[in-house]
This record gives sequence, structure tokens and C-alpha cells, in this order.
Amino acid sequence: MVSSTPPRPSCAAAKVPGALGDIDAETRATLEAFAFDVAAFVAQRARLAEGALEPEHGRVRGVVEPPAPGDVIRLPAPGTPARARLHARGLAAIGAGEVGVVILAGGMATRFGEVVKAAVPVIDARGFLELKLADAAAVAGRAGARVPALVMTSFATHEEVSRLASALARPEVPVRVFSQAVSVRLTSAGALARDEDGRPSLYAPGHGDMSFALRRTGALAEFLEGGGRTLLMSNVDNLAATLDPAVIGAHLEGGAAVTVEVVDKVPGDRGGAPARVDGALRLVEAFAFPSSFDQDRVPLFNTNTLVFDAARLDRDFELTWYAVRKRAGGREVIQFERLVGELTAHLPSRYLRVERSGPEARFLPVKSPEELARRRGEIAAMLRARGS
Repeated sequence: MVSSTPPRPSCAAAKVPGALGDIDAETRATLEAFAFDVAAFVAQRARLAEGALEPEHGRVRGVVEPPAPGDVIRLPAPGTPARARLHARGLAAIGAGEVGVVILAGGMATRFGEVVKAAVPVIDARGFLELKLADAAAVAGRAGARVPALVMTSFATHEEVSRLASALARPEVPVRVFSQAVSVRLTSAGALARDEDGRPSLYAPGHGDMSFALRRTGALAEFLEGGGRTLLMSNVDNLAATLDPAVIGAHLEGGAAVTVEVVDKVPGDRGGAPARVDGALRLVEAFAFPSSFDQDRVPLFNTNTLVFDAARLDRDFELTWYAVRKRAGGREVIQFERLVGELTAHLPSRYLRVERSGPEARFLPVKSPEELARRRGEIAAMLRARGS
């Protein structure tokens, strides 16, 4: 069973031409279909004119400290009584039909040649999305239940991912495809950035749109109305982030609204990490730490695999729009993005330290064809060991 929210005009459709000037009909249709937020765009353009790209913009304010003892717990090793207890609790929740997965499949995969990464073959011609859904199906079979899969697309991936989802549908893993919003890149001077064909350059504004898109499309309401309570969110390219009942059990036992998987940091990592800001525990992105804070004091790295109490996502959040420099069409452009990790600034969070390598690894992201070639054997062995 597959359901999908078809692209449809947003309530701001009539305002799109006025906000952007004279644009072509195809671009206008895309903006109207994929919930282009005119008010946010106008505000972002104004911020850019006010110097939103300055390094200090977006840094957290207040006293920033490393996590306190007890803020981060380690996932118990397999074969231990603690792991068995968590596994049993998580499997019971899955068996009760309370657990679903959110798969982020909206990225434009520029390092893969702007193909739809969800469809890229990984193992024996099976692509990322197929392997993700197969993992959910294997766990559903062991639990004797259904595990809904909510797959977030973008304007660039919606058609192909919807087609894939229809081909991969199975009763134990009903798939709900829903799309995040779309926006328009700007030049550093605040003008519309254009592609080589002269059309406005469009982009998907980051995984921070996840909770908003779940609500806007009705996917969250459907999950909750069907008895769903817990959602495991992960990137489509991280096949190690499997639906492990022990991870679900750890989230339920911890009692926080959000559980974030973290791994040991290695040289070259640039991303979020847990910290206390004025005493409150949250994720902070690398670029948002105060310049005076030594980030090596937090030897942990956010994997972008999070477990949510689904009902706690059913509200509006004031997430920051970050101005980001990118390369598109051979030149620098500006796009504004939100980060899903910032939900931890609004919801109580807990941090679960998981393995980065070895048979228990839960963080094997693939960002380029070269990385896929290098990790294919490791991914295949990991999936075989987990019965996916």
C-alpha cells in the first residue's frame, strides 16, 4: 500500500509572481505545487540585505558547556541483559503497531550527479530506498506487525520516489510519500539566482522542514490516528540506521521527546554535537557554536538519526533559517535552510551513543559514488548480519 500527497497549489499561489517578478510558467507551477513560503522568502531576502551571512549570525547565545555526566548514554552491547531488556521493550512497541520510520529522501544528491539518490543501486541492483524498506519489512515480520514508512521527498525527487515506492509496496510496510517545501536561491546581492537556462534556481530547504511537512501534508495526523506513537528518522543514504528494537526501547526507557544517536567524533567531522546552552541540553551545529568554544571538548558527532515521540511533533516550531553558501551552475549562490536537529532546542532530548564502525555500526553515510564503492562491502556485510 502506497499513499502520496500529490503536489497541489499552496494557499500562497497567487502571491508567487508578485514576490519573484516575471517568472516562467513551469517554475511558477512548481513553486505553487510544493508549498513555496512567500513570506519566509521575503523575510530571508531582507535578512540577506542586512548582512545575514556574517559569521556571527546564527551562533547560539548564552553559556555553552559540554554535556553533563548522564546526558549521553551508550547503547548496551548485544548479548547483555541490558540490551535484551531494551530489545524486548522496543519489539513490543513495534508489535503493537506503534512504531514507524521516517526516511529523508529529498536531497538533490549533487555529488551523485544530481540523480535521485533513493534509486541509486547499492547491493545487487537494490537501491537505497529499497534496502531501507526491506529493513523495516524484516523487523515488521519478526514483530508480527506493520511498520509504516513515511518517506519525505522534494520537488526534485517526488515523482521518482513515488514511482519507486509504488513498485516496492508490501502489506507489512505501508508507504506514505510526502514532500517538503521548495524555495529559490539568491545571489549574494539578493537577486534571484538563475540556472543556465535562465530559470530561477530552485532548491529544497533542508531536513529541518521534516516536522512542518509531516503536518502540512497530513502524514503525521494519519500516523497518529492509526495508533502510531514513535518515529525513527534517518537519511536514506545511511543504511546502517536500521530499525533496531533496542534503539526504540532505549528511547522509550529514556522518556525524552527526542533521542539523538551520536557517535565518536573523528578528524574531519563538521556537524552537530550535544551541548548545554544556559543549562539546557540540545544539539548545536558546528557553525553555531560560539567562536570562543573549543569544539574538541565535545568528542561526539550527530548522525542525523533521531527517534521522536510523534505527538510532540504536532505543533509549530520556531526554527532558525540559516543562510548557506553553495555552488550551483558553477557559481556561488545563497540558500536558506533549517535543521531538524534544532528541534532539540524546543523538545526535551536524550543522547544515545552508538557504534560508528564494526558489525554494530549505525552510521555509514554515503555522500558520493566513490564513498559508495569504498563502503559497499561493509554495508552488505552489515545488512546480512541484521537480516535485512
